[in-house]
Amino acid sequence: MMIIYAIIVLGVLIFVHELGHFLVAKALGVSIEKFSLGFGPKLIGKKIGETEYLLSAFPLGGYVKMFGEGGFIEGGEVHNTPSDERVAEGTQIALPEQPRELNDEEKARSFAHKPPLARIAIVMAGPVFNLIFAWLIFIVLSMTGVPAITTKIGEVLKDKPAAKAGIQKNDIITAINGKKISHWDEVAEEITASKGRPVNLTVKRGDRNEQFTIVPEPRISKNLFGEKVNGFAIGVASAGDIVIEHYNPVQAVTQGSIQTWKVIDLTIMSLVKLAQRVVPLDTIGGPIMIVKMAGQQASAGGSSFLAFMALLSVNLGVLNLLPVPVLDGGHLFFFVWELIFRRPVSQKAREYAQQIGLMLLLGLMLLAFYNDIVRYFVGQG
Repeated sequence: MMIIYAIIVLGVLIFVHELGHFLVAKALGVSIEKFSLGFGPKLIGKKIGETEYLLSAFPLGGYVKMFGEGGFIEGGEVHNTPSDERVAEGTQIALPEQPRELNDEEKARSFAHKPPLARIAIVMAGPVFNLIFAWLIFIVLSMTGVPAITTKIGEVLKDKPAAKAGIQKNDIITAINGKKISHWDEVAEEITASKGRPVNLTVKRGDRNEQFTIVPEPRISKNLFGEKVNGFAIGVASAGDIVIEHYNPVQAVTQGSIQTWKVIDLTIMSLVKLAQRVVPLDTIGGPIMIVKMAGQQASAGGSSFLAFMALLSVNLGVLNLLPVPVLDGGHLFFFVWELIFRRPVSQKAREYAQQIGLMLLLGLMLLAFYNDIVRYFVGQG
């Protein structure tokens, strides 16, 4: 079942990604030769109009093959260079063909003959669709119900500012400096934002509301990446009570947008910390990790499964925008270069860049597989 759940997650995300390329290319008049879910040997296929729709053997990718994709225009002729194979959304590798002059109708439907802005829009569409898909999931989850930790205090640490001020266990914080709050993470944000200045807490104790002025004290804690950070605290811990928050459609759009941005920001910061070696390389996971996590989230319920899908969709969108040859971001770099300098990147330079990018991607795949094997097999042995 874990494998089935993982195939569902990857299949949906790859379909959404490729659908973005497909729809924008169609809208801009590019001829689509193939639309494949999966890559490698064809399992089943059906041609509808000019496009052959395929289900291929390996579910870790997919591709949209456009007429003239990978073409290098020179003197009105199209030289088809080997297009890259992508793991996340894998365009097929095409064998080089002899250059030939295209007629006007073919030029109008050729990806290579579209202006740079059109090609940028087509390439951008895949990652953007992944981000939009995640946003829509977060909107739906906001309407169906999002778990949140209440502001009920479960522990008051001895000799800390809160205890000295008279805060007690089971008190419920309702406002800080006049700002109403209802979630525990808001408590931490407001205390940190105080920078050590006195804060006024409104606390519900039984049927009474009481006011306390507390001076937060400095403390050193660790962030999500294990780095030591300076902050402030008043010496209380959450009771851990959870409520399910429901939002109306208008509020859900706002909440979905906030959550999507938080995940995008976290993904980007994770990549930065990975490059800085703050996050170790052995945290990188591959297909085995995805299979395991998909099974765990599905077992936890539909909401957890959808949230996991949204998280992966953001990761897929952000990673594909990296300026690495063979990813969408690499193509965007070439097209932006062409837009700025009014000439395409040379064929030889593109080929070298694609080879380097493919080597990097294969190295990353091997590292992910190695980490998975060590994590789930050697570690258990």
